Amino acid sequence: MSLTNAQYESIMHIYDRRQMERYRLIEQRKKEIYEKIPKYREIDNKIASESIKAGLASLSGNSASDSASLTDTIEDLKRQKGLLLIGAGYSINYLNPDYVCKDCRDTGYIGNEICHCFKQAMLDLTYRQSNAKMLLKEENFDTLSHEYHTGEELTKFIEAEKAARNLVANFDCIHGNILFKGTAGTGKSFLSNCIANELIQRGCSVIYFSSVSLFEKISSYTFNKDKNNTDNPLKDIYTCDLLVIDDLGSELTNQFVCSQLFSVVNERHLRNKSTVISTNLDLSELSARYTERVFSRLYSYYDIYDLSGNDVRIYKKRIENRK
Repeated sequence: MSLTNAQYESIMHIYDRRQMERYRLIEQRKKEIYEKIPKYREIDNKIASESIKAGLASLSGNSASDSASLTDTIEDLKRQKGLLLIGAGYSINYLNPDYVCKDCRDTGYIGNEICHCFKQAMLDLTYRQSNAKMLLKEENFDTLSHEYHTGEELTKFIEAEKAARNLVANFDCIHGNILFKGTAGTGKSFLSNCIANELIQRGCSVIYFSSVSLFEKISSYTFNKDKNNTDNPLKDIYTCDLLVIDDLGSELTNQFVCSQLFSVVNERHLRNKSTVISTNLDLSELSARYTERVFSRLYSYYDIYDLSGNDVRIYKKRIENRK
């Protein structure tokens, strides 16, 4: 996929902002440490002084033993700093906060190659994934709860949750597809979001579409309605590490949609790419709406989990209203 100059600059602005925010955080924490641990500032100043000596020694051609002695002195001072932080109840890495992406250190590049996080940013920008990413922050394995399911519904949900976790755990070595089907509000989209969020955090390329937006995107390109986008979206749809199609069946289904769904399912299977689909349709409705050929692929290529039951969202709302 190609980016316009404006799109590229907008992504690079994100990285610039991340680096600036990290710098400000370091300076803020350093000020805090200097105030609470004056000895830490003294050691920092000593390290700066010894580093200058080491540089001058290197330029003047001093003996290797002298250079090694200066290096040992600096390393000892750094160890003292670490002990001061720990002794004051801080993490040893308090002044070295994590990068958003440790692989590229929030530059967007590893050497001359774009980082996986930059590739995901390109997908997010191209397919307007910002709303989906906000949702993923709320719906993930960390926020998953069993308290709104009971009886057989709970058993079904736990089984589907186990499949979702297994897909993530074995993603690097096993190509898998999941179809979550069932009534509204039973956790189908939630589990899809859990999978997507986890894999994005691991650096996989993920595209998230509602069924309506997926076929609108393909239609716009196919019938040349999307004049501003010359890239073929099918390339990304076929090749991203994970494709999530939410609420299959909510779109206006016709022959074009059926043929495109077949192509997406079949192409991704041939390329060993994983897909997660959620739908309110039962198996007979899937077969009737998308033709036997599409249904055959879904039934053969996907692990299917039924989450029919009561609408959790309505149940949660009732509980909130009682408080």
